[in-house]
Amino acid sequence: MTQGRITRADIEGKLRDMRGEVQETAEAAKAPIMAIAAGVAAVVVIGAFLLGKRRGRRKSTVVEIRRV
Repeated sequence: MTQGRITRADIEGKLRDMRGEVQETAEAAKAPIMAIAAGVAAVVVIGAFLLGKRRGRRKSTVVEIRRV
């Protein structure tokens, strides 16, 4: 620790160091988060497709043509 007064330069330097650590941590976490988000998006799209396909099959209209 420094003896005496804390200067503006001391505070700015400390904040700059902290910001660098936060940015490094954020960059390290970005790749796994993007992979997880892509996986979740794929599951949601596939789930919506399958549910829509099932509902379409269940509610499909049958047209019967009769000739007299």
